[in-house]
Amino acid sequence: MIANLQPELMSVAQYLEWEAQQPIRHEYLDGQVYAMTGGTIPHNDIALNLATALKTFLKGTTCKVQMSDVKVIMSEQGPFFYPDVVVSCDEHDRQARDGIRAPKLVVEVLSPSTAGFDYGQKFRCYRRLLTLQEYVLIDSENVSVDCYRRSGHQWQLTSYPESGDTVYFVSIDFQCSLSLLYENVGI
Repeated sequence: MIANLQPELMSVAQYLEWEAQQPIRHEYLDGQVYAMTGGTIPHNDIALNLATALKTFLKGTTCKVQMSDVKVIMSEQGPFFYPDVVVSCDEHDRQARDGIRAPKLVVEVLSPSTAGFDYGQKFRCYRRLLTLQEYVLIDSENVSVDCYRRSGHQWQLTSYPESGDTVYFVSIDFQCSLSLLYENVGI
């Protein structure tokens, strides 16, 4: 969940210095700072189910999975986002301390208050990352997954469960059932 912290604009330097001292995470976009407020238990369960499956699947590869406390750095001038799950196979990201710069897969678990932003402005920003191959949006209130895949200069949408019971992330050759993503979620 995301809440606008304050109407006054912050520079990137101000944001980075200030955010490092905060007890909660804050996203940054065009000078605006947004507090990442607590999500629901289903939101957390879905992200944890996926991250656990990905960590097991990626073990022994050059790819690394991270969860919501890891920042994606779009550029030195921002924006800076905290996706629910992110996978990078970039050598520099494996040693990074401040954030991921070359994600291959970004996953956002949707909340009613953030869905419009995640589908809209956030996705427009993420599309600028040349390393990003897939952007996945998982609904936390209904069994539904939208997967946007880069195909040349365009993005193609595959929606699940319409196309079957198995979700497939082409970027890392990973597949799992929808029931695994929603295990113990109660939807």
